[in-house]
Amino acid sequence: MSSTGRTDFFRENVRMTTGPGCYAPDSTEGIARVEDLPKAKVIRNSRVYPRRECPRCGRSAPKTKTYSRTLHDLGDLAANRPVDRVVTYSQHYCSRCNHNFNADMLDLAVPHSLYTHRVVALAVRLVVEDGLPYRAASWHLWRDHRVFVPFATIQNWVEAGGKKSRRADHG
Repeated sequence: MSSTGRTDFFRENVRMTTGPGCYAPDSTEGIARVEDLPKAKVIRNSRVYPRRECPRCGRSAPKTKTYSRTLHDLGDLAANRPVDRVVTYSQHYCSRCNHNFNADMLDLAVPHSLYTHRVVALAVRLVVEDGLPYRAASWHLWRDHRVFVPFATIQNWVEAGGKKSRRADHG
């Protein structure tokens, strides 16, 4: 191979400044105020149904109310912003068994959680499989996935085996 071939190869590799494995400084480093952080990209989902089957008795129950819930998801890396999923869902009332229940959202997140299953699974994997401390895992989630999870929340997920505990008064 001639010397010009080597220099062309070297110049092409030097020009590659971004991409997998290359250092790119964090654009949010040094930001002290929450207001200055990038705004979240909002993705809207609807779980509004006119009627749903009652989980207790199986009878068709009409919609009584509509609510919305915000779930934090893994960020949009192309836009370098967090992602929030705003799920609008219906609440239903069964007159036979006097029971209120919500439209099913278990495929997105566990009840009362602020984070999607993808965030929980990634956080637990970072600590359990990769061996990161809780604080480092929290920083990794923000730096690489633009989702902020307090390290104590990650600790609770790991100690619970990645699952949210079910309360006895559930029902």
